[in-house]
Amino acid sequence: MTFIQQLKTKGFNPKNEILSGLTVALALVPEAVAFSIIADVSPLIGLYTAFIIGLITSLLGGRPGMISGATGAIAVVVVSLVARHGVEYLFAAVVLMGIIQIIIGVLRMGKFIRLVPQPVIYGFLNGLALVIFLSQLAQFKIEDENGAEHWLQGEPLFIMLGLVMVTMAIIHFLPKLTKAFPSSLAAILSISALVIFAGIPTKTVGDIASIAGGLPEFHLPLVSINWETIKIIFPYSLIMALVGLIESLLTLAVVDEMTETRGRGNKEAVAQGIANITTGFFGGMGGCAMIGQSIINVSSGGRFRLSGIVAAVFLLLFILFGAPLIEQIPMAALVGLMVMVSIGTFEWASLRIFRKVPLTDVIVMVLVAGVTVIFHNLAVAVILGVIISALAFAWENAKRIRARKTTDEHGYKHYEIYGPLFFGSVAAFNEKFDVANDPEHVVIDFKESRVVDHSAIEALNKVTERYARNGKKVHLKHLSEDCRKLMNNASAIIEVNYYEDPTYKVATDQIN
Repeated sequence: MTFIQQLKTKGFNPKNEILSGLTVALALVPEAVAFSIIADVSPLIGLYTAFIIGLITSLLGGRPGMISGATGAIAVVVVSLVARHGVEYLFAAVVLMGIIQIIIGVLRMGKFIRLVPQPVIYGFLNGLALVIFLSQLAQFKIEDENGAEHWLQGEPLFIMLGLVMVTMAIIHFLPKLTKAFPSSLAAILSISALVIFAGIPTKTVGDIASIAGGLPEFHLPLVSINWETIKIIFPYSLIMALVGLIESLLTLAVVDEMTETRGRGNKEAVAQGIANITTGFFGGMGGCAMIGQSIINVSSGGRFRLSGIVAAVFLLLFILFGAPLIEQIPMAALVGLMVMVSIGTFEWASLRIFRKVPLTDVIVMVLVAGVTVIFHNLAVAVILGVIISALAFAWENAKRIRARKTTDEHGYKHYEIYGPLFFGSVAAFNEKFDVANDPEHVVIDFKESRVVDHSAIEALNKVTERYARNGKKVHLKHLSEDCRKLMNNASAIIEVNYYEDPTYKVATDQIN
């Protein structure tokens, strides 16, 4: 079986890949321009960034079908760096950002994204859906001669709304008639033809900024390579690297769910790093995976690397040759497309389960979504959500520790512990023992429990000390191998005798 035949057996369709890539390329143009404006850099910087990062991650990334480029999450981080130190420091920071991401990938730390709970992912998706929707409202504003923005009114407003609604209707209903052509691309082409040939006055891509330019050129950042420069750019580079990887790996998880396949997080981290190093040396602003464009791509039939490569190549062709034509595309068509993306991104199921899940999960969902919308800081939103979820989990497990008490034929008192012994449960654990009335030998059985951390070891130390002061001896039973290792490492703190220690199989993860 040839390579092409193998691809076809996996659902590879060149036509769908190419058309999906073209759709994504059209949607990338206003996004890249808008994020460049947020970062206070030239629109061409954002376009070059989208081309370079999109091409490299499509070729080398761990998630075929996922689209990367210049993003708002990165733009928000770098705006103060550009304002304080200039664009050359931005280029240097992007290079260092890529180096950090490669290190994270090589150290195989991408798998930690699996520690993100489902409520955090729901909040992330809902927050991004709201951000995508709210960002489209800027297209309903117009600047006057003084540079002040005003909402569209009268006929221009009704034209804009009408074109947006028609775009959304085409995207929604065309797949019910035929799936031979991507509905998103059909909507953009139809609305563009209507506006151009009917001469309808409305805002176009060219009204935002010109996208005409040449090939990106190699450019070493014009900064001094010394400790002072590192001190300036490192905080920005670290934040950009973490924000970029969090958004990329969460987007990877979403695309995994949509395609019912599995991407490789660590490979994606390395690819993102290589892409950002490259774009830094070609005058780019840095970027990461784009959930909106990734959803457009997958929904339009792009499931393989070809769609991302085509999107990047088309974007470069737009810059080199197609600017006059692309600049005529009405913004209403792209707004309608992005509104449909926001509707598809929002996890409507999360609203239906509000009364069926613990209050903590609801709080986490709302908090993550709120922080994402208000501060546009995905890293802070996700980290807050994980911390709250972890604390809630610790509290619940702290309440569940209990002890079953029995006495055997030798007169030994057995305490069968249920639930993990860790910092949250040590107080309840210490209350389980009747030191004064227990016999000379006491067995603490951890068959249904586990010694987790230093606080647990300290709790055991206190228990054994209490028994020792009363002339009694403690035996630890059924400690797993990792628990024994933890206890041996803490031999300076606690001295006990243990026996009947079983070996437990530990699940490992070979795909990262």
